[in-house]
Amino acid sequence: MYNFIKHLHSGWAYLALLLLLIAVVNSVIGLTSKRDFFAKDRKIALFALIGTHTQFLIGIIIYFVSPSGFALLGNMQPEARLTSLEHPTINLIAIALITIGWSKHKKLINSEAKFKTFAIFYGLGLLLILSRIPWTLWFAKTN
Repeated sequence: MYNFIKHLHSGWAYLALLLLLIAVVNSVIGLTSKRDFFAKDRKIALFALIGTHTQFLIGIIIYFVSPSGFALLGNMQPEARLTSLEHPTINLIAIALITIGWSKHKKLINSEAKFKTFAIFYGLGLLLILSRIPWTLWFAKTN
């Protein structure tokens, strides 16, 4: 079961990152081109929200069943600190920013403000997630 969850977490990450990147790029393009905010733009952002939340839920499960998650909390070795403290904490902040961006857009009326909100909050979430991916572990496990 652990191996399935580990591979699901690694595999779903590709989808979640792709959806988030598409949402950020779509928002920046919409903002710079000053076009109207359509239902497809909302759906792109919603799919990114769902993808990242699903990844986070899988991550919570793996955090408690993985030998490199909660079990290593307090270990000050850099790789252990990354997987047991930095990765989950920063990703929690990133998911919170993405969720705030989704919530804020619903209260906005004009298209420019909606695109700007998504570009900022989803963009910050994407940067935070990318900053704390354990790249060496990720590439070692997926190869």
